[in-house]
Amino acid sequence: MGKDVIVACDFPSKEVCLAFLDKFEGKKPYVKIGMELFYAAGADMVKEIKDRGHQIFLDLKLHDIPNTVKSAMKVLSGMDVDMTNLHAGGGIEMMQWALEGLTRADGTRPLLIGVTQLTSTSQETMNNELLIGGDINDVIAHYAMNVKKAGLDGVVCSPLESKKIHEICGSEFLTVTPGVRFADNQTNDQKRVTTPEMAKILTSDYIVVGRPITKADDPVAAYERCLKDFVG
Repeated sequence: MGKDVIVACDFPSKEVCLAFLDKFEGKKPYVKIGMELFYAAGADMVKEIKDRGHQIFLDLKLHDIPNTVKSAMKVLSGMDVDMTNLHAGGGIEMMQWALEGLTRADGTRPLLIGVTQLTSTSQETMNNELLIGGDINDVIAHYAMNVKKAGLDGVVCSPLESKKIHEICGSEFLTVTPGVRFADNQTNDQKRVTTPEMAKILTSDYIVVGRPITKADDPVAAYERCLKDFVG
């Protein structure tokens, strides 16, 4: 599967999001719809962006008991998104049930990936606040192996872990990596970050880029810079 840049459209309303996408004038970037936009604009937002010709990563990070997640995934399977996700911390059974719920009667489904650890989570936070012991890289690798066992397509991780995950889970196992900034950007609330060029070297399959594009003076130029650095 080819590499691509996913633009995180973390906007407070439908109007702001569509005005942003209008700037691309015929270009159809892969779009991430996260919790902020989905809760503000609802499922109609997904349909409208899809009707415009964009691929969509619906980033809602489901995490609940297996039956609840399965039922929610049945709803998401009807939205014609291209990728969605859940928290791998919910366990293998939850992920298996989610996959079952997401799969349509004809056997088709969107890509399903598991969040390992958020890129805002540091080693200290994981050990001391979440009481998850061990090295953060080992924990992420273990979560990735659980995601693979459950039959999912890949993980959300930082680019820093992508190469190791491909080594243990295979090159076809997708790594979708937020925490990507240009060298001249601030890292904001992200802790484990790289540049688009470094993410390419570290074997990320997709990079998810928000503020470096959406807050740029020229978002289209920033997007094209990402594509050039990451895809070539």
